Amino acid sequence: MATEVYRASLLGSGGSVEELAALVGRPAEMVREALDECVRLGLIRPSWENPGRVRAISPDVGLQALLARQEADLRTRQRQIADTRVEVARLTEEFAAQRSRSERYEVEQLQGLDRIRDRIQELSADCTRSLVAFAPGGHQTRDNREASRPLTEALRSRGVVMRTVYLDSIYNDPATVEHARWLVGLGNNVRTVASLPARMIIFDGEAAIVPMDPDNSGEGALLFRGRGTLATLSELFRMVWERAAPVTTARKQRTSTDARGLTGQERAVLRLLSEGLTDEGVARKLGVSVRTGRRITAELMARLGARSRFQAGLRAAHLGWLGEHPDEDGTPEGGLANLLDLAPPRGADADAPTGSRLAGR
Repeated sequence: MATEVYRASLLGSGGSVEELAALVGRPAEMVREALDECVRLGLIRPSWENPGRVRAISPDVGLQALLARQEADLRTRQRQIADTRVEVARLTEEFAAQRSRSERYEVEQLQGLDRIRDRIQELSADCTRSLVAFAPGGHQTRDNREASRPLTEALRSRGVVMRTVYLDSIYNDPATVEHARWLVGLGNNVRTVASLPARMIIFDGEAAIVPMDPDNSGEGALLFRGRGTLATLSELFRMVWERAAPVTTARKQRTSTDARGLTGQERAVLRLLSEGLTDEGVARKLGVSVRTGRRITAELMARLGARSRFQAGLRAAHLGWLGEHPDEDGTPEGGLANLLDLAPPRGADADAPTGSRLAGR
């Protein structure tokens, strides 16, 4: 429109708004806006001899001023970009130095969700070989599932071998099961187990993050780098992984039993009750509702003919249901139970500090 008005002013050797509107066949208001644009570009100026009329200026004259202004703006912007580059380089150097000082310590305390998530993103970006994780808490929320996908795909694209252990209770949530199968389809290894000690992520076997409080992981986390601690946590993961079962296509939770007729969840409930956990704590550890946890406990007490938990514990011990006993594949559990005692004994249902955006893979 501005070009049309400029050409019309050339043909008419100037003119009023009404005359120009008649020449271009457009409403006067549109022509007035186009004239303002031409004036801004330096192509038209008001007539000094005839007020109310305009005169066209040679583009070579009018646009030179515009080009000069734009070139000046560009030079200013280039200086700003150069200054920003210098500042980014300085801040990067300071950040690297601070990080280097932090990594001298075998244990780093991470306070708050922002710090935890930032640290996980940094460790994930540096991860090149393996990432293993415990993902307690049962079903994964939609936000966590969606948020974990880009990071998971990026890790897999770099050839990182990923193994995650979920709870058996994810089979109660079709969306979480579908997500687990998506992970498997992407080339990840996913298994489930009746209960987990706490949320945990290990990067390349060199750094591990666990919550400070398994009941409130958003409060803070600990980053371990010590070789001894990493060896212990890696061994804990290996032992749980070997007991866990691969994700299946079944829509319901696995119900296979051991030689004593106990399912994985029932064995876990007996162990958790023997550790003194409440109904709420047992439910959190299994990733199920309190009602479901109480139902499993009641069924076990009925099978044991017990009227109280204390009596049930005595009879379970007398029958050999506690301590070392074989699971489905005949592997003794006693050694694992001892190692699990290294973890906090109370419920670890923590909603991931990373959200399960990472451990949910």
